[in-house]
Amino acid sequence: MRKIISALSFFVLLIPATLVAQDTVQVSLQSFIERGVENSGQIEFEKQKVSLAENKIDQAQSQRYLPQFNLSTQHGIVPGVVSQTNRPEDEYYLDPDLENDWENWAIFTRAEVNAVQPIFSWGALKNAVKAAKSSAIAAQKQFEGQKADIRLRLFELYQSYLLTNEILTLLDEAKNQIDKIEQKIKEQQEEGDTDVDESDLFKFQIFKSEFDIRAEEVREEAAMTQRIWNYVLNADDNTVYVPDTNFLDPVEEELKELNYYRSYALQNRAEINAIEAGIDAAEYGLQAQKQKNYPTLFIGLSGSFANTPNRPRQSNPFIINNSNYLSGSFGLGIRQNLDFLSIRADVEKGQIQQRQAKYLKEAAVDGIVLEINQAYKETSLSKVKVDKTDEAHVISKKWLRQEQLDYDFGMGETKDLIDAMKKELELRVKLKRETFDYNKNIANLYRKTGMSILDLKNKN
Repeated sequence: MRKIISALSFFVLLIPATLVAQDTVQVSLQSFIERGVENSGQIEFEKQKVSLAENKIDQAQSQRYLPQFNLSTQHGIVPGVVSQTNRPEDEYYLDPDLENDWENWAIFTRAEVNAVQPIFSWGALKNAVKAAKSSAIAAQKQFEGQKADIRLRLFELYQSYLLTNEILTLLDEAKNQIDKIEQKIKEQQEEGDTDVDESDLFKFQIFKSEFDIRAEEVREEAAMTQRIWNYVLNADDNTVYVPDTNFLDPVEEELKELNYYRSYALQNRAEINAIEAGIDAAEYGLQAQKQKNYPTLFIGLSGSFANTPNRPRQSNPFIINNSNYLSGSFGLGIRQNLDFLSIRADVEKGQIQQRQAKYLKEAAVDGIVLEINQAYKETSLSKVKVDKTDEAHVISKKWLRQEQLDYDFGMGETKDLIDAMKKELELRVKLKRETFDYNKNIANLYRKTGMSILDLKNKN
């Protein structure tokens, strides 16, 4: 009886804290990941950072064409003027007794236009645009890295669902085994079998209660997982999404040499590309900052116009009536910031940022190499565990088949059949768990390498 209780205890330990669901709409792994990414609020938030970086490109480019183009106007009511002499109106400026005419009011209008177009800035504007473009590339690469992290989490969620399906199947089988053993105990009691004592019966009843509690926990967790799935896929209340397969199989991927993943990561991982783009941005920014030491050549345009009907315009070009005139100018100019101490400090700041970006790349490379080594070790070990557990499971099935034949022909013992069944179920669960770990680890290796986990597929 103690062996029976021990065998039943095994089923309790087999039940993991995972999930399950019903089937309404089937979703493939790739579709689940893509839809999960599309519905992610975090992705939308991170995407705005890319938009901001691209907006800075437009801002930098706008500095190349008419960075200053201003128009201002003034309007009001002013009194006219009255002269006591016979001078013509365009010579009123010669009249010392000219007075305001408070009985004659008119509308005053003045408009001023100023525009500056840089011609030559020693490449400062060009480098500023390049720096903005490199910053946008860095933002885009960082965004791709964050998307890869979310894809990895969705991949694990999908694989967890498959593992749950397998565990729930085992749960049903374990329940059937418990019912059969319970029935056998009752038959032994009715037949007066002395091997069954009250102590064994109490242990079995306690075990059965614990099993029911654990089974209910699994079902609740399965329901929670189903809700997570629906949330990730933005499902309505009448839709239930489930995987397009009920089986958890190893992904179709042959593990390559470590150097392959390390070389691929250093060339293609989004984080490395983002840092390299950041280095370019720092270099272009530094060049733009240095070029502020030199003067900028520009074309300037200025125009001013004022009109008040009751105040005549004066004909002398050196005399301007501020309420009625027209003037304009156009020509070349030089603009130079003479605060060289501030410019030098900015250049030093740019040099520090450039060195910082280069050191960041070295640190990132070191971190990535360590990550890949760790991920590769875990994946390799997982692959060995899957293969060896599969071999052991095949042997256990042969053992179970032999014990069933012996039992059917009356030559076997019940405890041997239970032991064989226990080992077969134990290895079956272990195989699924090792498969889940292998799939998760190789997906993590793909992420650390910079490969797309959308290329991973389960064997069918």
